[in-house]
Amino acid sequence: MKTAIRRLPDAELEVMQAIWACEPPVSRTDIDEILRDTHPMAQTTLLTVLTRLSEKGFVEIRKEGRSARYIPVVAKQDYLAQQSRRFVEKVCKGSLPAFAAALCDSGLTKDELAQLRELLERGAL
Repeated sequence: MKTAIRRLPDAELEVMQAIWACEPPVSRTDIDEILRDTHPMAQTTLLTVLTRLSEKGFVEIRKEGRSARYIPVVAKQDYLAQQSRRFVEKVCKGSLPAFAAALCDSGLTKDELAQLRELLERGAL
């Protein structure tokens, strides 16, 4: 059984999303640039979040002189898979049909439903 990956608070998840969007190792400036338009953070706040992510085992911090580089330890796919499973278990009581029905009722477009159907038919889900 895989080690449980904890659910991240929203601010930490936003920072992880920015890290996952970059080629590692990632600088604070790279992360700040990605977050600037949608989730701007003060430099001290960003550094605090990065430290928390390191303490939780999501990123490795490598010092390079006076600056640092950040390397994701938890892969985006692993985080997404575990959080999706946790959602199905907690909210849908483990029922995939209930989850699928809710997903279909959530306002997905016809194109999104077609993509989902294609994934199911290919056995990719």
